[in-house]
Amino acid sequence: MESITTSSYAVHFNGNAFLQLKDYLGEHTYSKVFVLVDENTKEHCLPVFEKTMANAFPFDLIEIKAGEVHKNIEACTHVWQALSALDADRKSLLINLGGGVVTDLGGFVASTYKRGIDFINIPTTLLSMVDASVGGKTGVDLGSLKNQIGVINQPKMVLVSTVFLETLEDRQMRSGFAEMLKHGLIQDTSYWKALKSLSNLDTVGEDIYTSVSIKNKVVLEDPTEQHLRKILNFGHTLGHAVESYFLENDDKETLLHGEAIAVGMVLEAYLSNKLTGLPTEDLEDIKTSFLKWYPKVDFTSSDITAILSMLKFDKKNSHGNINFVLLESIGNPVIDVKIPNDLYEGAFAYYKD
Repeated sequence: MESITTSSYAVHFNGNAFLQLKDYLGEHTYSKVFVLVDENTKEHCLPVFEKTMANAFPFDLIEIKAGEVHKNIEACTHVWQALSALDADRKSLLINLGGGVVTDLGGFVASTYKRGIDFINIPTTLLSMVDASVGGKTGVDLGSLKNQIGVINQPKMVLVSTVFLETLEDRQMRSGFAEMLKHGLIQDTSYWKALKSLSNLDTVGEDIYTSVSIKNKVVLEDPTEQHLRKILNFGHTLGHAVESYFLENDDKETLLHGEAIAVGMVLEAYLSNKLTGLPTEDLEDIKTSFLKWYPKVDFTSSDITAILSMLKFDKKNSHGNINFVLLESIGNPVIDVKIPNDLYEGAFAYYKD
């Protein structure tokens, strides 16, 4: 499988990925190499990485706690202090081996430690392979508010190996699958149709290349999210608010990113039907397809009020406006749409119906 070239680095796939890493480390003289893992990837993915690399280079291991709840500045401080204690200098390399929390946080740590050291991402979840592998977005949450602190900075390379998918439970696979479905909705009708028709996710690894290609095409045209790149946020304005609300409430079961974004895409499809001409047939198709994979989330009226109050923290807002990405039709998005307040209640009612 050919590598995908971004603006400043390459995404390498499967067997070629680790050969590229060995070659890269042979060509670059780093003072020290560090590998960042969380509790889960230390147990399930680090042995695969070590076996594949066959002691190709020495490294120091740094571990953080697993889960979105630990994607915060405190965890960054832990990693910064570990790097300092292990004598990392500006010529060191940080390899982030893990899901989106590890790659987002690790990229941010590397971008800020001693004003920036090199880093390489090895995403180990389906979500991080199709989402965090391209674009250079790094960062952490501010309390329960998603990705409020961060920078856009590119890794030296990204290695995507589907062997790591064998370590994932079904729920984690479905979480990543939501972002793949989004790629179809915003850019490729035939891709949407192919994915929604799947009966299981056993072969979805073969579609990772397509999703990475779609995201890369968008990011290449708009690296700093001034215009086109905003389409990647479809489902995320309400979806992130849902995710944050369930994250901060102990009496609610925490939703995985993809589960919350799936809700957001149904809600925003409804808004698209009302505001930007998304045909009712497409709206029904979107709702049916997502409910096939993602159990319906129960929302009380007080939940909805609290979720809507979180919209003001969305990163895409400007000049006091909440900006949505909606669809004219499947494959044709519209950016910077303002939503009348009286439509939100109808969106949640449609989702719950």
